[in-house]
Amino acid sequence: MTENQLNQFPTPPASSPGANPEHFMQTPPTSEATQAQTPTPAIEIKGVSKFYGSQIGLANANLTLPSGGIVGLMGPNGCGKTTLMKILAGVMQDYEGEVRLFGKTPGAETKAFTSYLPDSSLLADNLTPRSAIRQYQDFFTDFDSAKAYEMVDFFRLPADRKLSAMSKGMREKLQVALIMSRNARVYLLDEPISGVDPAARDVILRAVISRFNPHAVMLLSTHLINDVEPVVSTAVFMSAGQVFLTGDADQLRSTYQTSLDGLFRGMYR
Repeated sequence: MTENQLNQFPTPPASSPGANPEHFMQTPPTSEATQAQTPTPAIEIKGVSKFYGSQIGLANANLTLPSGGIVGLMGPNGCGKTTLMKILAGVMQDYEGEVRLFGKTPGAETKAFTSYLPDSSLLADNLTPRSAIRQYQDFFTDFDSAKAYEMVDFFRLPADRKLSAMSKGMREKLQVALIMSRNARVYLLDEPISGVDPAARDVILRAVISRFNPHAVMLLSTHLINDVEPVVSTAVFMSAGQVFLTGDADQLRSTYQTSLDGLFRGMYR
């Protein structure tokens, strides 16, 4: 790739660790007439900011996504992906701005149709795949235990082995099996393939796409762009707490004449 081609890429916003939070708090105006003409988005965030002291989590972030398709939430570590995921999942409430999932503010109502895989395991070490499936069946009315057992079998996980005796890759596969066995409208997967070997990444992604409801929406965050590029239909790029580029994956590849991975490398060079 030539230097001239690299210069055609969008420039991510610069990180500003000591920025004034009030600088990012304004929500851009929207047209009521436009809103009335369009279907309710699956995910909508307007002017969302979150600060950890003087450190930026999100800075006036804006994003609108329709239902249907797998969306890659892409960016380097520390760019705000996990903060955005936590807000959408309803586990982080102290933020500024507006957030809606199918028109609802994240909370108890949206948790009923949102399946969330955090970036760290929440499963107790003494659980087995079998007991974890029973636990999820008790917690979630949309959980399909037969589907979960099928995925455990697909991943070749021993149903009665405790998580404390499993590798990181096996634990990650179990979590994906549980999350994807909910009949949800929104799936939020935060770095589902981070920290596992390339072979495991491929197996996990194949399981995800083969069991994904095309009428739902999935937001899959990652910095491993090359691995997820074949499965995403839309790409969202973040930097310094902001969403600065969003588009159809094929259109982005056509516009910039490179892969999403190449675009990522060019923008964050």
